Amino acid sequence: MEHKEHTEHENHEEEISLKKIILAAALFALGIFSEKILWETYGLLPLNILFMAFYAVSYILCGLGVIKEAVENLVKGEFFGEEFLMAAATIGAIFIGEYSEAVAVMILFQLGEFLEERALDNSKKSITNLMNIRPDTATLKTETGEKEVSPEQIEIGQIIIVKPGERVPLDGKIIKGKSFVDTSALTGESVPREIYEGDEILSGFVNTTGVLEIEVTKVFSESTVSRVLEMVENAQGKKTKSEKFIRRFAKIYTPIVCLLALCIAVIPPLVFASESGLWSKWIYRALELLVVSCPCAFVISVPLSFFSGIGLASKNGILIKGSNYIEMLSHVKTVVFDKTGTLTKGVFEVSNVHLLNENFSKEQLIEIAAHAEYYSGHPISKSLKNIHHCEKCETLELENAEEISGHGIKCRLEGKTVLAGNSKLMKKENVLNFSECEQCKSGTIVHIAVDGIYAGHIEISDKEKDDSKLAIDELKKNKIKTVMLTGDGKNAGKAVAEKLGLDEVYAELLPQDKVSKIEQFLAAVKNKKERVAFAGDGINDAPVLSRSDIGIAMGGLGSDAAIEAADVVIMDDMPSKIPQAISIAKKTMVNALENSVFALTVKFAIIVCCTFGIANMWMAVFGDVGVTLLAVLNSLRLLAVKKIK
Repeated sequence: MEHKEHTEHENHEEEISLKKIILAAALFALGIFSEKILWETYGLLPLNILFMAFYAVSYILCGLGVIKEAVENLVKGEFFGEEFLMAAATIGAIFIGEYSEAVAVMILFQLGEFLEERALDNSKKSITNLMNIRPDTATLKTETGEKEVSPEQIEIGQIIIVKPGERVPLDGKIIKGKSFVDTSALTGESVPREIYEGDEILSGFVNTTGVLEIEVTKVFSESTVSRVLEMVENAQGKKTKSEKFIRRFAKIYTPIVCLLALCIAVIPPLVFASESGLWSKWIYRALELLVVSCPCAFVISVPLSFFSGIGLASKNGILIKGSNYIEMLSHVKTVVFDKTGTLTKGVFEVSNVHLLNENFSKEQLIEIAAHAEYYSGHPISKSLKNIHHCEKCETLELENAEEISGHGIKCRLEGKTVLAGNSKLMKKENVLNFSECEQCKSGTIVHIAVDGIYAGHIEISDKEKDDSKLAIDELKKNKIKTVMLTGDGKNAGKAVAEKLGLDEVYAELLPQDKVSKIEQFLAAVKNKKERVAFAGDGINDAPVLSRSDIGIAMGGLGSDAAIEAADVVIMDDMPSKIPQAISIAKKTMVNALENSVFALTVKFAIIVCCTFGIANMWMAVFGDVGVTLLAVLNSLRLLAVKKIK
């Protein structure tokens, strides 16, 4: 509601500005008619007062606010803002009798400002439209029936009802119903996704067919839609080096041009004092210089290029948390991937069960593993729980459950000490009769030990995501090195790496080992501009995401810790969005460079023309307002890109 009121207020202010500009332009036209036709052509002398009145009112309508802001900036110590330059140029023109040009410059300046604001608003639409994915109400299921409430009032564990055509207000788990959901607002994916009872569902999705009952798993402030909006709203707060350079350059460039204008206005008339009319001629040229020198073309267009780049990415389901990360993405030369949940689906299937203790059957081994992993959120744990489910699972005597990062689970299960994890866990706990599996070639191995004695192991296979190979191929096509880091065994890691065509693979790594590897890649970078990116999705990936130059998280199923630590979030978990993000970043940097070069080249040419008296005030206005609008329109081209290569 607050955002809606803010938008309405902005629209009202825009409407008033436009009306002022139209009225000022109408009065200016009457002034021109009175001066050039009635007074100069027909000699109706009394009408000189009339056209002066028209010009005065027109100037006040458009110029009063500019002059007021210029004075306020001067009080703050900001001497060379665009308002100061326009105020100085137009007031100077009035003093030398160029009334019509003074008014025309101010009207065109205000028109340019208005059009720039509209262009900025349009560029923001791809981002601010995300505000529409935040529902104002939710249907809460109560003992007495359905109740419309604010999503902020709903707590974890409560049941909400989402009907066809409604947007899902909170993250949760479907407990009743099935439907197709439109995920495009978050993921950029146009094809509806079918969901069933037991599936997780994210806020921001649109329910298109069936009625869904959803058990809420996150409060509103922590739901996906809230986190997405927060990330997007904060994105522009992080400036790139390019943006900072442009602003520093403007602070140096504008005073120099103002000093040059002062020299042009004063020195020639003093040197050639014998000639008549020199003061008005050179002051006029100096005023032209003030108008054209306004740095708003590149001060506005360069940040707008980055804003448009963020907007284009968000339309494609890629959230970039700041424009500084766009600049970094454009220089990525190495992309390091986690395996499970990033390049693979994280949906495991038991392919083999190997017994090494005659006291257990295969079914018992799976049961022990599933029970031990009961409280873990790791994809392997989830797969074991999906394979085995019984009534006993709900009343387990599971105690002292400890998830040892990079190793596995240690717990007390019905009075017995159970270990379920990788070979490092078995060695760490000095398990008797433990031996590596020689038959397991490509799967992930879960070793099981009971009361310190080895029982056997379960081989679990994961499948690569449908677009993982495409992602690697696209990156290699752009001469970007691809690496995989995984905590899984060497055989499992090597099999996936060979299938996808990765350049390097490192297996059996603990979280701290992954950080060490990333630091090695960072240290090996020869060119200071080159960047190393890491893509992951798990809690144990958070340190690596933070340590890399660019952290990329899989946002659909990724952990909260990974998403918070990342600089870029892929909302639909598709690895192929990573080369797309890099492509968008490169397009954005090219666009910003085009704007800077174009603005500076045209302004420099017109400044030279003004200095030698070749240009006039209209050309100076084009050098400011016209160049700014063209640069802004060029920035907006990014939002029109349909296909990212």
